[in-house]
Amino acid sequence: MDVWFDPACPYSWLTARWLREAARVRPLEPRWHLMSLTLLNEDRDDDPEGDRGGYLMVPVRIGAAVRHHHGHEALGRFHASLWAGLGSPGGGGGRAGRWINDPVLALDHAGLPTELAAAGTSTVYDEELRASHAEAVRLLGPGAGTPVVAVGDPAQPYRLLSAFSGPVVSRVPKGEEAGRLWDGTLLVAGTPGFHELKGRPADPDPDVTGSDVGLA
Repeated sequence: MDVWFDPACPYSWLTARWLREAARVRPLEPRWHLMSLTLLNEDRDDDPEGDRGGYLMVPVRIGAAVRHHHGHEALGRFHASLWAGLGSPGGGGGRAGRWINDPVLALDHAGLPTELAAAGTSTVYDEELRASHAEAVRLLGPGAGTPVVAVGDPAQPYRLLSAFSGPVVSRVPKGEEAGRLWDGTLLVAGTPGFHELKGRPADPDPDVTGSDVGLA
């Protein structure tokens, strides 16, 4: 299972938490990759993310440096740490108390070199980031959103079974409930001719606290 995400996206974090939970009850092995909301929107005339200062590129660029030097598992730890820091001094503020605004603390929490934070304002890893992003978009087309999940065949590593964006959840299912959501998502996404399924409007107050998630 390959997962592309923008580390600053709260709904990508919720999906990642669900995938980690599903991996406890299903034979899943996630591999973490990066895509970028900024790159998704760079050809648009408007600014749907309201990011005039370009701050969304900071965590994803640091993530690219983490993956380059330490691999996909370290990227997963960094992602989890960005959304951790609950109730901790210097935890990034905000109602979730997360470290999304303090990548130095997030890197330290993930057991990674804090000097990687300098990549957040550098273009050194942009070529790798764009290549990773392009791979996610190639799977689903230009309308792809973050996250993108691709599922391979364990018996044939280069055979893609299905790929989909999301699912978008505002609360993370646990245990067998997470497994059933995985089963259903895989069934629907793998059906020939299937294109899209939408549910209720997005929850304006998603549970991004992540207090139940470790760094595995």
